[in-house]
Parts: sequence; structure tokens; C-alpha cells
Amino acid sequence: MLPALYKEAAVFIMPSFYEGFGLPLLEAMVYGTPVIGSNVSSIPEVVGDAGLLCDPADPRDIAAKMRFLIADKDEMQKYSQLGYLRVEKFSWKSMAEKTINVYKKCLA
Repeated sequence: MLPALYKEAAVFIMPSFYEGFGLPLLEAMVYGTPVIGSNVSSIPEVVGDAGLLCDPADPRDIAAKMRFLIADKDEMQKYSQLGYLRVEKFSWKSMAEKTINVYKKCLA
């Protein structure tokens, strides 16, 4: 059911004040859903340039980012495509390679 919600959403918004990682943002990107995340905690690192960032304490900022995306189909498409690319940086293969490299450095 969750994949269907991601696929059908116009935009995924996560105005969280604190996140350990922000996995739901990546999940939305997998399905091509443009994302808006908080500009705090680990979320900017997860979103990178593949989504918009907002102040989670400012409803006007959140609303402005929503209006920006929903009003411009080209921007929605752009962020959808950037999301697909961003997800690749967090793939299991990528994470495994990074972990192996850390172990190699520790052993050297």
C-alpha cells in the first residue's frame, strides 16, 4: 500500500524537526515523487539537490515550496528525475562499497 501512496502523491513533504536519517524521503524518490524536506538534522544530506528544503517551523515556507512545485510541472519533473539519481547514492551496493573502504582504511 505504501508504494501506491508514494506513486500517486504529487509531492512528498517531511517537515520534521529531527530525523536520524530520513528514509521516507528516499522511498518517495524511488517512486519518482518530488520531495520537500526540512532544512535541519540529517535531512539536507539525504535530499541534497534532488529536492527542496524548508524551515519546519515556518508553515508559509512549507506552503510556498508546495505551491512552487505543484504550479510548475517542469520543476516537478526535474525533481522527480533528480530524485532517481539521488537514490543511487544510497543504494545497498553503494553503502557496502563505502563500508568496505572504511574497513580497508582502518586495517591499513
